[in-house]
Amino acid sequence: MRFKRSAITLTIIDIIAGLAALIAAFLLFGGRNFPTGIVNLCLFTVIVIASNIVGFLFAGLYRRLWRYAQLNDFSFIFWGVLLGQTLGYLLTRVAFNMLIPIRVWIAQSLILFLLTVASRGLIRVYYEGIPFSLYNGHNHGKKVIIVGAGSAGAMVIREIHHSMREQYNAVGFVDDDPSKQGCSVHSVPVLGSLNDLPKLADRLQIEEIIIAVPSAEQEIIRKVGQLNFSKPVKLKVIPGMSAFIDGTADIKRFRDVQVEDLLGREPVRVNLEEVAAYLTGKRVLITGAGGSIGSELCRQVACFHPESLIMLGRGENSIYEIGIEMQESFPKLKKYKVIADIRDRQTIKKVFDQFNPHVVFHAAAHKHVPLMEDWPEEAFKNNILGTRNVAVEAHEHRCERFVMISTDKAIKPSSVMGATKRIAEMIIRALREESATKFVAVRFGNVLGSRGSVVPLFKRQIERGGPITITHPDMKRYFMTIPEAAQLVIQAGAMGNGGEVFVLDMGEPVRIVELAENLIRLSGLIPGKDIPIVFTGVRAGEKLFEELLSAEEGASATRHERIFIATIQNGLNPGLLKLLDKFEHEGQVTPANIRSLFKELISDYHEAKIDILQDEAAAAGEESEEQA
Repeated sequence: MRFKRSAITLTIIDIIAGLAALIAAFLLFGGRNFPTGIVNLCLFTVIVIASNIVGFLFAGLYRRLWRYAQLNDFSFIFWGVLLGQTLGYLLTRVAFNMLIPIRVWIAQSLILFLLTVASRGLIRVYYEGIPFSLYNGHNHGKKVIIVGAGSAGAMVIREIHHSMREQYNAVGFVDDDPSKQGCSVHSVPVLGSLNDLPKLADRLQIEEIIIAVPSAEQEIIRKVGQLNFSKPVKLKVIPGMSAFIDGTADIKRFRDVQVEDLLGREPVRVNLEEVAAYLTGKRVLITGAGGSIGSELCRQVACFHPESLIMLGRGENSIYEIGIEMQESFPKLKKYKVIADIRDRQTIKKVFDQFNPHVVFHAAAHKHVPLMEDWPEEAFKNNILGTRNVAVEAHEHRCERFVMISTDKAIKPSSVMGATKRIAEMIIRALREESATKFVAVRFGNVLGSRGSVVPLFKRQIERGGPITITHPDMKRYFMTIPEAAQLVIQAGAMGNGGEVFVLDMGEPVRIVELAENLIRLSGLIPGKDIPIVFTGVRAGEKLFEELLSAEEGASATRHERIFIATIQNGLNPGLLKLLDKFEHEGQVTPANIRSLFKELISDYHEAKIDILQDEAAAAGEESEEQA
């Protein structure tokens, strides 16, 4: 409908332009070379105007979006005028024997061409707006600099000039391409390179920086994020390259740069055929389905059309929320919401008896390092006995695959949480010796933005005006995003043959203090000036640096470049499951006995001897791996 209205409007404009060209030619030649008599003159006019419209139709002038017109688009006007005027000449000459001199047709064609070009040019000017140089001084929107003077940057400028003048005042570009220095795009100058941003932002009182380089977005975001600005500046990005390719991009929808963007990691590539082969048409059980990783697993598994999805968790609110989301996103998928505690062996048996799943993703666990130091019994019951309950039922019901979420804290564990996850790995390795189920574990580090992670905590502290509290200036952690972690877990599940401990490539470790500084900058503030950073001391169970492999372990490559297999050398306690049963039934689940068991089963376990800081501020160093 919108296209039809536009075509009708253009047709009316072209009729008026055609009449104007005829009148101009008539006046130019005094009318002596035109048909005589009112009837002949009207007939001549109708033929010429109709021929022009037909020519424009064949030239495609009514199928073009003139608001985005480029120079080559105006060449079609030439062909449209030529075709229309030729048709008009032939009709009047052959059909009606009207002998109009060629010079009249040439003059008329030239005038029509100029009027048509002017009309289309005015359309673009209308949509694109008044040139920057004419209105810049009267624009009261936020002063912004655009990073990237390419095609995406040009699109941003056009939209700002047309429909976003009240919001933004684009004062210039920066671009590292030397050929663009000193040039301008739509009258907006290229002021310098990326390294010039801090001084330009200071001198021009810039409030926001818009990154318009979709092809190298991550790299540019990292570079800009590392620059030191004297005043707060917010960072925004345009839609990514994929959105431009599939046509879903709205250039006006700038989004704030997130801390995840600063990781600069390449997107995960999943072998869709492999994953579909073990998930499509299968009953899939996910424990800890209400947590950050568990809920993301639900979203991604659902995309592979399982027969049914069983979402199990202890917290009714989180299971309710993911249930509502899945119903909205996947209304045709058969879904079950199960409230159950994995520590309750009988309840877990009932769940497996009822649903008899083919695939199990075990994401339920206690994960907070300092809290588990205070409550080792709860960590033992949930992470060890709970894992045993779920894994044994998977074995008894001959599930096809069992994928457990582990952690880098299981390597040379110094914490209760890490030790319990290490023993959980041992449980699934022990079961693989006698089971038809393919048991695997997936080890990775911290997850950005998960509940209980440093990112939400830092954001709360920033909102309160600081300070941000960090345990130690040298504290480093591996990080990945929630979707990235879930995708790799699903991919690892397709690759396991039973007993493997997969290790995910986490990239380079990130200093927690740098993460905090980046979050402060992304909030439009200055680290150390607007928001102070305070160091509170390392707590019990914490290490300055986490490892994904121990010194005794190696890693072998897999067919996926981001997934490796840990070559674990140490043997298993052949009576591990019986030992755990005895430990539980004889009432030996006490803090002292638990730590003694850790020393017995884990050769490289070492108990930390650091006082625990109890306040929330100390929780800034809290581990951010989310599994529950």
